[in-house]
Amino acid sequence: MVQASEHLQVEPGLPRTPRVTYRMTDLKAALAEPGVLAVFGFGAGAPGSDDPRWLRVALESFDAPAPLELWQVDGEVTCGRDDVVRWSSGGSWLFAVIELDERECGGTEGAARKAYAALRQFMSTRGERNVLRIWNYIGDINEGDNDAERYKQFCDGRAAGLGDFFAEGFPAATAIGHHHHSRVLQIYLLASTDAGTAVENPRQVSAWRYPRQYGRTSPGFARAMVMPAQDALAISGTAAVVGHASTHEGDLEAQLNETLTNLEALLTTAGMPAGFDTHSPLKVYVRLPTDAPRVRDILQRRLPGVPVLLMHGDVCRSELLVEIDGWCFA
Repeated sequence: MVQASEHLQVEPGLPRTPRVTYRMTDLKAALAEPGVLAVFGFGAGAPGSDDPRWLRVALESFDAPAPLELWQVDGEVTCGRDDVVRWSSGGSWLFAVIELDERECGGTEGAARKAYAALRQFMSTRGERNVLRIWNYIGDINEGDNDAERYKQFCDGRAAGLGDFFAEGFPAATAIGHHHHSRVLQIYLLASTDAGTAVENPRQVSAWRYPRQYGRTSPGFARAMVMPAQDALAISGTAAVVGHASTHEGDLEAQLNETLTNLEALLTTAGMPAGFDTHSPLKVYVRLPTDAPRVRDILQRRLPGVPVLLMHGDVCRSELLVEIDGWCFA
């Protein structure tokens, strides 16, 4: 865990963190740009491609048309497929993605177990073995009661598939529910030849120490990750949680303000300057479509000029209305 410190000092000689941008551009043109490690589109309106670097995320954007998200590295990029894993690598960085139909895996838990076992096996063959950041998109994440809730089943399956892979520490991560008609589990990651430094939020209980009420298996993720060169902070999905409890149930604006307070606490703990700027792309997941305009207005006031992609997504706790993840670059 990183403790509060002076501002981060960029480490020379280590690979620069991939540049993350949102762009209104053509997919073919985006894939042709130098150093493109990955390109993401959002929702049913996103174009199709069989390029391993491309992923159509099963989340709809409240912005129409939605921009593409690009990751770019310094260096030549190669890409391919390894069984069910698609991947690309370049400049000491690795992007890997897996998509599984739950109906072919016995449900949520089975799909998570199979996906994470496959990713663990794939990562064992790579030089970029330091997994720094993971995204999980799960259909109908809050369906089911108590331990039968789909998110809790996902956590059980993820832990079973991983085994002791993250025994030395968890990466930053996001888990959000989508509304696609098919229950596809989408998981993608960013890894490096070099290790990052996990960051915890002093306002929150670490996710892997959650009490039993949150499921048989505690979520396995760090609240954020300082990238190897100390030039960026990858921020996990962050919501209105204080200690281990959700706060401000039913109050959208109070939840959003609490979330922004948690983000600032992460920046402080990581030794980053306060606030987000025009080079700090964020994703904001909103449970209720009717809340999206209000969320946009609040964020434009609180975070002027910050690139924000507003998505229709369900937070892993049904009482939480909004969650934010993203990047802050030094």
